[in-house]
Amino acid sequence: MLEGFRRQLGWSKSELARRAKVTKKTALNAEKGELITPNTARKIAQALSEGLGRTVLPGDIEGLNQRIEAQDAQ
Repeated sequence: MLEGFRRQLGWSKSELARRAKVTKKTALNAEKGELITPNTARKIAQALSEGLGRTVLPGDIEGLNQRIEAQDAQ
């Protein structure tokens, strides 16, 4: 879960948003399991990877709900 990763790093929701370069609202939506874009999911995963010092992929974040883009559906 995104919240678990965030707490493991000792980050607030605002800190996660800052490090992922997304708005706080977007970070909150992602943590609540609301739909986010694949680009947002990648930004969050990258921020977590940098914080943890290991690779975290969007698929590794349980509950991260990515919207399927038209080009992804083909």
